[in-house]
Amino acid sequence: MTRILVIEDDAKPALEIEAALSDHGYAVETVDTGRAGLLKAATESFDAIVLDRMLPGGMDGIAVLSTLRAMGNDMPVLVLSALSAVDDRVRGLKAGGDDYLTKPFAFLELTARLDVLVHRREMPERVIKLRVEDLEMDLLTRKVSRAGQGIDLLPREYKLLEYLLRNTGQIVTRAMMFEEVWHYRYDEQTNVIDVHLSKLRRKIDLPGMSQLIHTVRGSGYVLHAPG
Repeated sequence: MTRILVIEDDAKPALEIEAALSDHGYAVETVDTGRAGLLKAATESFDAIVLDRMLPGGMDGIAVLSTLRAMGNDMPVLVLSALSAVDDRVRGLKAGGDDYLTKPFAFLELTARLDVLVHRREMPERVIKLRVEDLEMDLLTRKVSRAGQGIDLLPREYKLLEYLLRNTGQIVTRAMMFEEVWHYRYDEQTNVIDVHLSKLRRKIDLPGMSQLIHTVRGSGYVLHAPG
């Protein structure tokens, strides 16, 4: 079972996060200080860490993260923070965070981001081709084909498809795709993701072929083969 370490000092959100992750099928352990979290992460094996940015006791989330990375620990870390300024996000990522989620957040977004981090860690380090059913992407030549027929994609479409392929079977939210491909924080008022996904679908899911890109109502998108 996938094991998640939650480092969160505020009791109420800690319980809510633990409940949401447990309901999602994760085995969760929770600690309430940076030092306790660092000790757990250094001595036990977890598939990912949910780390609060603001922690008491002289060791905040950035200190925990920096220490882990200095020790050579490469566990995926999702940083949670009420600090949403770009500089704060950049600092968290530069310290070694794999993803950054600002408070308040939807638990669906939290679980989706963790799914992606866990899935990414399980993938082979040297990936040359990404493939689902008869859809194939060659990462060296940057060529995309389906059923042997080449598909011309614009650069942004290529990046979107690569992100979906790298997270095959995992729900990815609009915010995740926007931040990964456009490198900006998602604005709920924009429909740019839906517009680009619609164009991508017309090129990938051709008439007579099985649908690979699926909309998950209220959540985002997922790429998977039929069944």
